[in-house]
Amino acid sequence: MDLISEPAPNVRQLLAFYLEAGVDCALMEEPVDRLTEPDTPAPPIAVRETAPSRPVREMPAAMPAVPRSEIAPAPEAAIALAREAARTAPTLEALRALLETFEGCALRNTATRLVFADGNPQARVMFVGEAPGRDEDIEGLPFVGRSGKLLDRMIAAIGLDRSKAYIANVIPWRPPGNRTPTPQETQICLPFIQRQIELVNPDILVTLGNPSTQTLLSTRDGIMKTRGRWFDYDTGTRTIRAMATFHPAYLLRSPSYKRMSWQDLRAIAKALEQAN
Repeated sequence: MDLISEPAPNVRQLLAFYLEAGVDCALMEEPVDRLTEPDTPAPPIAVRETAPSRPVREMPAAMPAVPRSEIAPAPEAAIALAREAARTAPTLEALRALLETFEGCALRNTATRLVFADGNPQARVMFVGEAPGRDEDIEGLPFVGRSGKLLDRMIAAIGLDRSKAYIANVIPWRPPGNRTPTPQETQICLPFIQRQIELVNPDILVTLGNPSTQTLLSTRDGIMKTRGRWFDYDTGTRTIRAMATFHPAYLLRSPSYKRMSWQDLRAIAKALEQAN
């Protein structure tokens, strides 16, 4: 069976192909010293006229400049920008609107949506995790997946639900593939969660897991040493009692630690009763 092939390209089509490929000069069989002026100009290369074909696309003289608004700021500049922006937010609604348009963190570009908070902004207790996962990224709410359901059961055991608690994360955007946020990403987002805590102004702050505990409570100790202990969290205008406990996702992987978590929750419930 005969094979039907494409017709051979003509000279003009070949030149167009070379131009698009970035070829901007022709090489001869003999070497040419281009550092010296030739005695006579090289004769032009004759191109035999052929049937008309599609026009040759001209190459732009230079790449267009990228607008400054599309260039991500350096980490140090992004952190300073976040601090200034968070400081100026007078309400939780204003803080959320500010985060919706904040361009200093690259996670905003890969996440589906902002995961700001859930629960009651007037609650006396605030829970803070590290970052949203896949389910949270889809729904736009923190702790809605398997770990969220466990958190609901945990707080229900001490007479709380989402109408009596406020829930957020240090990082409001899901990192790609649920990877661990980088230290730079954490530092960029830190001023926003700090301002969020200040605006909610709870009586008790509960950090869930090691990352949020180390970030917010300024400790290098692991969660095994920090859980169950009371810390002082200073908002700048008030000192809030804070306690670290296990992240629900960790308890799903290591259910034997649920007993310790229950002890932490009982201490939190007792502190809420005493504060009445």
